[in-house]
Amino acid sequence: MLRFSTAGSVDDGKSTLIGRLLHDTRQVLEDQLAALARASARRGLDAPDLSLLTDGLEAEREQGITIDVAYRYFATPRRKFIVADTPGHEQYTRNMATGASTADVAVVLADVRKGLLPQSRRHLYIAHLLGIRHVVVAVNKMDLAGYSREAFEAVRAAFETFAAPLAIPDLRFVPVSALHGDLVVERGTRMDWYPGPALLELLETLEPAQNELALPLRFPVQLVQRRAEARAYLGRVASGAVRVGDEVVALPSARRAAVSGIRTLEGERGAALAGDSVALLLAGEIDIARGDLIAEAGRAPRPARSLAAKLVWLGEDPAAPDGSYLLKHATRTVPARIAAVDYRVDVETLGRHAPGPRIAMNDIVRVGLQAQQPVFCDPYLANRGTGAFILIDPLTNGTVAAGMIE
Repeated sequence: MLRFSTAGSVDDGKSTLIGRLLHDTRQVLEDQLAALARASARRGLDAPDLSLLTDGLEAEREQGITIDVAYRYFATPRRKFIVADTPGHEQYTRNMATGASTADVAVVLADVRKGLLPQSRRHLYIAHLLGIRHVVVAVNKMDLAGYSREAFEAVRAAFETFAAPLAIPDLRFVPVSALHGDLVVERGTRMDWYPGPALLELLETLEPAQNELALPLRFPVQLVQRRAEARAYLGRVASGAVRVGDEVVALPSARRAAVSGIRTLEGERGAALAGDSVALLLAGEIDIARGDLIAEAGRAPRPARSLAAKLVWLGEDPAAPDGSYLLKHATRTVPARIAAVDYRVDVETLGRHAPGPRIAMNDIVRVGLQAQQPVFCDPYLANRGTGAFILIDPLTNGTVAAGMIE
């Protein structure tokens, strides 16, 4: 399974690209194609508008832009894919950050005629901030530039210059025409000068950015199920693996115990891996509640009340320094406040600037947080599952920020 997200500025063709991937890999049913043709005809188009396969909201179709994050699933003989079509408009940057937060690969589109735009810079930086190791820049609308190699190389040079300070581990470039299908699924013959793989061929070869199985066990407890014979601790294995007989530590109590059983809806199991939802049974009586963490003994995360983190501010209302929020980390929610704002990142220049009096929507800032109770965390770049958190406004219960622990 590979998860990838699309990003880029408005009208760069993200939804059309995903529609092309779905269409050319034969993932669209005949009745869907018929409905697509009718909808396109009502809009006065001669050919089916493939972007309508992902832009499902009525408001999106009216405006011709993606607002929400649309998830689509497709498969090839080589692997399965989950794709998040994220908005390009600056107003919906928060949706882009949400869609990219679980991605292994970011596909950033660029209109070959426009090149590197401010929103392209912002999305590249957010992908870097989220720890996405594989970034593919799809230089789109090559048909409108006469499939010119020189036009492609000019866009490539601009992106490489901007991305150089980010040191993205794997940055690739593919010229495509999502409208006509060139180098999306099939190579075509109009860009023979390009020696690399088509976009789908490249996606089939990229490995997930983080091997969750190789990480230490992290099991946030979602629910405690009390039965006559024993207590079972329900949750999803965030990383690592656990087997019957393994010694684990429960946090915050720091009590150790052996795993005496692993249950699923299908019955008893001898082991559980990252991504599995299971019930763990432990030998002995330990006080464990929702929000606690069961971890690998000897490689437990650090408890912390003071956190240094990068924040992407998602709320429409600005945040004032020293603001109080609820910090939700895995299944644990604790009161916290913004104790300090160190700097704001300028996504145009990647420079660090002194923070203003307030944190506004789409701002990316480095902050110091002070939690009333300890959270058990890892650095985000080491473990996404226990390195990420969100901030919640306690008055509205709305999510106002996404954070990555340093």
